[in-house]
Amino acid sequence: MESSSYQRVIDALEHREPDHIPFDLGASAVTGINIRALRNLKKYLGIDSESTIQDEITQLADFDPFMAGIFKTDVGKVSPQPPAIAPLRKLPWWEGQYSRLIDEFGIGWQMPMEGGLYYDQYLHPLSNAETIKDIENFPWPDPLAPERFEGILDQVNQVIDVEQKGCFVERMSSGMWEHAMWMTGYEKFFMDMLGNEKMIEALMEKILELKMKYWGRVLEIIGNRTVIISCADDLGTQDSLLISLDLYKMMIWPFHCRLFRFIKESAKGKAYIFFHNDGAIMETIPLLIEAGVDILNPFQVNCRGMDTANFKKDFGRQITIWGGSCDSQYVLPKGTAREVREETRRRIEDLAPGGGFIFAPIHVIQGDVPPENIMAWWETLNEYRK
Repeated sequence: MESSSYQRVIDALEHREPDHIPFDLGASAVTGINIRALRNLKKYLGIDSESTIQDEITQLADFDPFMAGIFKTDVGKVSPQPPAIAPLRKLPWWEGQYSRLIDEFGIGWQMPMEGGLYYDQYLHPLSNAETIKDIENFPWPDPLAPERFEGILDQVNQVIDVEQKGCFVERMSSGMWEHAMWMTGYEKFFMDMLGNEKMIEALMEKILELKMKYWGRVLEIIGNRTVIISCADDLGTQDSLLISLDLYKMMIWPFHCRLFRFIKESAKGKAYIFFHNDGAIMETIPLLIEAGVDILNPFQVNCRGMDTANFKKDFGRQITIWGGSCDSQYVLPKGTAREVREETRRRIEDLAPGGGFIFAPIHVIQGDVPPENIMAWWETLNEYRK
């Protein structure tokens, strides 16, 4: 008898080989598809329906239930709603060559009017902060704004009981460390890590406080359901970590440990920690496992040291890969359909045996990925599903 998608995902997360490989496209903000790519895909498939944007900044498309049904996805999403009152937020407006917006944290984002694919940062609200008081006095958004939680329980019940899929619950904002860097700007943050540690500690404590309040309320609402909890912090570049492993362990890792421990202790049911972590991050995996991470995403296979076969041998029984299915920087956008199939087969054969693998794109499928390659990628998965 074929398993439900829900059971298939749980089997994979428990490192039991499921009846076939679970598939996610669109259940999270980091495993979806760009609006341009989705529109091109629909046109290629002869599907005449409008696509909507789920996230303005990343231009992430809403992978609607109709498309999820066609592609037979195994994971459903649960998303918080934006708060009604956000004094710092400004909806998109045109200024010069750019469309600009300011999010609820006061971070400014802009996208070129011509040829823009997504928004980049241009304004960091704590770029001039010099004292802990500057952090304390900042008008932080309310993590307990009631609107965030409207319909959360209904969404969870819909995904688990009606759709019978794995249930992915989104965060209210990006990762703690990356969000702290966005608030000050990268240069200031890295300088303060070496010269003003108290500022860094105060900023990380504040963002941890917001995270804990949000997740505490979410977990209270959903009760004893089994869910996947979305966490993130990009620790790597293409070739190395952003900072030394020792500095990460001393200044940032303790905050990850506290957040993940809080989530697991607050959960009335089973809560799997999904941690989005780009780049050449292989050396961080033992620390992440120790901190409580259950799922590593996206496993960027074309970065230094990110070998899927070595990972499976060293860590495949301890942590699940959610992603890792095909090089998304070169092969998926620029390769032939044949190259996509060959690359995808290699990754499946490295990662799937024995469970511990959710097939998903390595981050969002970007706007320049040809629909033929998306189909070749998905059809290769279906070869193994059979």
